[in-house]
Amino acid sequence: MSRFLFVVPPFTGHVNPTIGVALELRARGHDVAWAGVPGATEALLPEGSTFLSAVPDEVAAYVAEAGERRDDARGAAGFKFLQEEVLLPLAEHMVDGVDAAIDAFGADVLIVDQQALGGAVVARRRGIPWATSATTSAELVDPLAALPKVAEDMHRRRVDLQRAHGVPAEVAEAGDLRLSPQVVLAYTVEELTGSLAGTPAGEVPVRFVGPCAVGRPEPTDFPWERLSEDPAVPNVLVSLGTLNAEVGERFWLAAAEAFADQPWVGVFVAPDHLVPDPPPNVIVARRVPQLELLPRVRAVVSHAGHNTVCETLAAGRPLVVAPIRDDQPVVADQVVRAGAAVRVKFARVRADALRTAVDQALTDPGLLAAAERIQASFAAAGGPAGAADALEALVPVT
Repeated sequence: MSRFLFVVPPFTGHVNPTIGVALELRARGHDVAWAGVPGATEALLPEGSTFLSAVPDEVAAYVAEAGERRDDARGAAGFKFLQEEVLLPLAEHMVDGVDAAIDAFGADVLIVDQQALGGAVVARRRGIPWATSATTSAELVDPLAALPKVAEDMHRRRVDLQRAHGVPAEVAEAGDLRLSPQVVLAYTVEELTGSLAGTPAGEVPVRFVGPCAVGRPEPTDFPWERLSEDPAVPNVLVSLGTLNAEVGERFWLAAAEAFADQPWVGVFVAPDHLVPDPPPNVIVARRVPQLELLPRVRAVVSHAGHNTVCETLAAGRPLVVAPIRDDQPVVADQVVRAGAAVRVKFARVRADALRTAVDQALTDPGLLAAAERIQASFAAAGGPAGAADALEALVPVT
């Protein structure tokens, strides 16, 4: 029996993929725990999970407040804001807490999310075996390749973070803090990312395991009776993810207009006040049991969040993608290039354009064939079992 500690940021899309891996490790007789920001993180975990707070409550409040302030920051400005105002300050505050969590839990191996840099700092400083949990493929393909000055500035800040917390200079300067030199768990497949040769990730062992979307808690109250059972009237899921629904006021109005009088049933994952007058064929819910719902829809409209894209493709369904910020444009490019999605502009989307894109996703056999091809690739990647195999290989021999 070994002890595996997951170090995560307080973001749904970064916690969810770890749950399936943790359950697989637990089924093999290991102990698992999570360390991170209290409140937001532990609420995402299955009942009975072991959670160790890595920051004081006031830091959790700061992260939540910073997340609200970044709503209008997109593109390079959004990435810079996320790094400077959220992730680097969070890392500073998490180092001591992760240290304490390792001692309290007796961790043998750390699994560190790419946005939980404090965990990687501690792993490097203490020489503990660690894996990177790459919950978005954007970080694998060097998203700042076109902005070398910004990329170098971010790298220097990560080096300074390590030096400030006792990591030797030669270790801090080597490699990339976001990529463990031992193994990187990528919850995708190379068919989507393309070759990693020539990227920072191409210099480290990457284990493509595909989506690990099992075991997470999901809501149970959903009006299943309102879904269509008629093959001629397909169901379509529309979701902007947990962090973006509130910035989509214009998008939701266009989506409601696009779905009106169409032979589809739409499931809009949105607050009621953003879709105040939904058409009769649209269900509006703040949260949905997405994993259970995906097999019953024929297409998904998404912000191109990595988890939603991969979970949709794992169900063999094509997408309409409307990326907003952060890694989403990179993920959207990947799935469009793979032939499984149609892209529309989030900020300037019009009802007629969205209606046309949804119709294409529902009727284009090429999109369906590409989605099913990637579905097969995901199934062959190993999922939680493949991830657990890679992690067990890191356990020190005693």
